[in-house]
Amino acid sequence: MKINIDPNSGFCFGVVYAIQMAEDELDRTGKLYCLGDIVHNGEEVERLKAKGLEIINHEQLAGLKDCKVLIRAHGEPPSTYQLALQNNIELIDASCPVVLKLQHRVKTSFEDILLHGGQIVIYGQPGHAEVNGLIGQTNGQAIIVFSEEDLNAIDYSKPVHFFSQTTKSTAGFEKMERLIQERFLSFKGSLEEGDFISNDTLCRQVSNREPQLKKFSASNDVIIFVSGKKSSNGKALFSVCKTINPNSYFISNTDELEEDWFTDAASVGIAGATSTPLWLMEKVAAAIQKTTISTLT
Repeated sequence: MKINIDPNSGFCFGVVYAIQMAEDELDRTGKLYCLGDIVHNGEEVERLKAKGLEIINHEQLAGLKDCKVLIRAHGEPPSTYQLALQNNIELIDASCPVVLKLQHRVKTSFEDILLHGGQIVIYGQPGHAEVNGLIGQTNGQAIIVFSEEDLNAIDYSKPVHFFSQTTKSTAGFEKMERLIQERFLSFKGSLEEGDFISNDTLCRQVSNREPQLKKFSASNDVIIFVSGKKSSNGKALFSVCKTINPNSYFISNTDELEEDWFTDAASVGIAGATSTPLWLMEKVAAAIQKTTISTLT
């Protein structure tokens, strides 16, 4: 049986940057706080914890003073920076440049649309760190939509500026965009200039993986998708695999592999999220090889 690791899977540049900044500081001092999981992958988080990384939440941050804290790639709202200034906390800011650009666009758009009594609507996962950072650019006034039901929260008599969390799927974004337009048309009968401004703010390094992943999924008998269960991006990319190849399985570590998945398979493809390290995919490949060899003997 042939085992293939998807060459396009693994860390995006934002995650690589954040982990490199963390490791540089840990190599110097052996101690660093990180606000939230540095990456939505438990295996990688545990590796960095062993080097001295301590994960904290916002409540714990409020109790810290005179220390260094890493801001992960997902970004943070303005309130986090204000708190750090008050408590003499040195922030090591590893916010992804794509996320920072989106935050700026949302903030600018919010200031503009306030003059017209409009609304900022963001397609994203409620409670996700990136989404929380975006909400912070609107003084907490952004409307978050994740499902069709959430569209009921929008007032279609007022203008809407529409954005997306960077790691959502292209299909999901386009569906929500179309549904909002349909509701505007149903309410007003027509769309006038300025009623609905849609901004495609998906990260292309993420969205471009979808067509690549479709080809990879079709070219292997079985797909093992490796990702942390908290990863929004991982869930979106796994759904791409599952749509193309029904023999696709989502795992977070090698303990979740099942021998039955590989019966009669001539090839197995291993793919991962933007938060999945290459070393973990290689570990899964080795475990599959060992499992299938022991089964044959």
